[in-house]
Amino acid sequence: MTKKLSTKNIIACLEKDASRPLSLKELVHKFDLTSEYRKELKQMLRELTDSGLLVKIRGNRYGLPSKLNLVSGVLQCHPNGFAFVLPEDEEEKKTGDVFISRTGLRGAMHGDHVVARVEGSKPGGKRDGRIIEILKRVNKRIVGTLRSIRGETIVIPSDERILDDVIISTEGLSKAGFHGKELDGNIVEVEITKWPAKKLPPFGKIISVIGDPSDPNVEINVIAKKYSVPCDFPKDVLKETTGTPEKILTSEIEGRVDLRDLKLVTIDGETAKDFDDAVYVERKKSGYTLFVSIADVSHYVKENTALDTEAFDRATSVYFPGRCIPMLPEVLSNGICSLNPAEDRLTMTAELDFNASGELEGKKFYESVIRSKERLTYTTVKKILEDKDTELEKTYSSITSDLALMKELALKLNVKRSKDGSIDFDLPEPQIIIDARGRVEDIIRSERNIAHRIIEEFMLAANRAVALSFKEAKVPAIYRIHEEPDKENIEEFKEFAGTLGYVVQGTGPKSFQRTLKHFEGHTAEKLINHVLLRTMKQAVYSDNNKGHFGLAFENYTHFTSPIRRYPDLIVHRLLKKILKKKYSTREVARMEEFLPAAASHTSTKERIAMEAEREAVGLKKAEFMKDKVGEEFDGFISGVTNFGIFVELKDFFVEGLVHITTLGDDYYHYLEKEHALVGEGTRRYFRLGDATRVILTKVDIEKRRLDLELAPEEGEEKRTKTTQQRKKSSSSKSSKRASKKIKRKKEEREKNKNGRTTKTSKTKNKAQKKKGRKKGL
Repeated sequence: MTKKLSTKNIIACLEKDASRPLSLKELVHKFDLTSEYRKELKQMLRELTDSGLLVKIRGNRYGLPSKLNLVSGVLQCHPNGFAFVLPEDEEEKKTGDVFISRTGLRGAMHGDHVVARVEGSKPGGKRDGRIIEILKRVNKRIVGTLRSIRGETIVIPSDERILDDVIISTEGLSKAGFHGKELDGNIVEVEITKWPAKKLPPFGKIISVIGDPSDPNVEINVIAKKYSVPCDFPKDVLKETTGTPEKILTSEIEGRVDLRDLKLVTIDGETAKDFDDAVYVERKKSGYTLFVSIADVSHYVKENTALDTEAFDRATSVYFPGRCIPMLPEVLSNGICSLNPAEDRLTMTAELDFNASGELEGKKFYESVIRSKERLTYTTVKKILEDKDTELEKTYSSITSDLALMKELALKLNVKRSKDGSIDFDLPEPQIIIDARGRVEDIIRSERNIAHRIIEEFMLAANRAVALSFKEAKVPAIYRIHEEPDKENIEEFKEFAGTLGYVVQGTGPKSFQRTLKHFEGHTAEKLINHVLLRTMKQAVYSDNNKGHFGLAFENYTHFTSPIRRYPDLIVHRLLKKILKKKYSTREVARMEEFLPAAASHTSTKERIAMEAEREAVGLKKAEFMKDKVGEEFDGFISGVTNFGIFVELKDFFVEGLVHITTLGDDYYHYLEKEHALVGEGTRRYFRLGDATRVILTKVDIEKRRLDLELAPEEGEEKRTKTTQQRKKSSSSKSSKRASKKIKRKKEEREKNKNGRTTKTSKTKNKAQKKKGRKKGL
């Protein structure tokens, strides 16, 4: 074999060395392969076509989607019936998503991996097309509300992006031991038995009844299933953790640096159960030495085990209000891996030397063993350092001076980071207080005090130092990157800031940081923070070190949370390879293959977890507000769209929609660049960040939505209906809509069925001809 065979090189060959799609035989010739490598090439081609990086066309030839006017990616549907294909190819991402109309879906569902043919473009270069191939079905199981009306049983998906209701046959019900009416209104899980095709809906069977949607715990389970967040661990994974020791063994300490005499402490939230990191600072003549010791999860989670595979699939722990779905079984996450106080634990330590100004002057990493001296909370540390609580100072007298030194270093690191241009969004976050029954007691502002800043600065410093080591070692690694905003978005932000009388100089993080500082204490402070945040791209994992724009770091990774993030676990393994000089040529090649896919997978899983967490928070907010319909609240405009304004309530950090149809005093137009709605005749402005007062008119728990209307101004007649009128009207309309929807679907199926009777034999013949070449064009 004269050319190195790899998926990367196959793509490069088709991109640069081939003027047309190539067959397997032609690729064998191109790579000068002997017969023993033919099977390996076949497997690689199968993987590339399954992932959409290649497309197999007529004549069993392989080509790049971009050269065939095709785009492969993930289908993202909108509740209104249209969809977009989000490209997977980096170059295609720059061109943008592909719009797919309802008729162009051709049976594809939200989340499916698909191939779309680009069939046109709109002004501004936006592309539209249709689905020509479904590479991978994602929604094998769907969670939704079961409805039985007029003898027809359907499941209405909880995820509105799944556009078709699932038809449940009478046979499917009886096999499950149910009748439609007895389950009407319950949340169920169904398995798809027949995928949708063109105008035909999907069919399925009930596999489990989750329960009454009014039960808050049921709804959280619905969200977990909706986003495919596994709540339970498979038996083979649990079997591997059987016998996990509660204490570390003496033999495991050999060869490690013993830090058990250092006064390392953990600082976390009150409800935290897994402790990833412990910190300690020593004063040196020329500055400080910071010790950041992180749980050595890689010691317990070995590669290619069932436990490792499950952790990779989950990629992250998911945090719902009052509940955590961990990446690792609790025997590890809350047990032997957690840096519990007064317990010996295995760790990976970053020892970082800083000068008096907070500049990094030296770094080293090693395997260690520690014994945390205290389990501290953010509140406790804040009371000691800022409130000077005498009782707590006595209780923690042995470490109060250490905490003061931590504060001293953290503030210097923060000043240094700020000088370098690091952008600090200090937007308030909600904290949901849950009672023992899973119900919401209160929603309050989450505090960010000096203790949070200490841990934040120390974790950033450790992550940055590890990334720098990867760069210096010149080996494949995984990084946490944050690319700079698109030029178009930057220009729009500059233009917007200009409407507030401020000229943004430059396009780097320093210029945006200066902008935020300019508006500190200003009435538009919240507004400018929101707009700038929306200008930014999302941070992701990548094997390509592109730096972190928001932090203004050239090198950054995630090293500090391997209990709850799989990328951190990868980083620990890579760091150990460097320390033990085991980064062989063969290992480099293996990582070059593994890391791009791992980065993409973990980034995707992180986004899914964030969406699930956001919806769970939305659910709890809706439950909390349900008994407050009819009340008035102060708030501010947190979002502006062409269909209305979103208002965040001042007291509860809860957001609702004032629909444009409720603004009856004028015709309103959406000014996108100004983030405002403006009245055609009155010139009345509703702008992002403006204060307003609203009435809560409706809470839809199922959709996690709050409907608001503007509170009447003094002397203005109240324009809202009473709560009783709204509830009655809403219930009646909902029932009528559901009946009409089911009747319409039934009529459509009968029509389609009758329309196909004369074409059955032709359809069968066509299907037989196509058999075996499903992936052809």
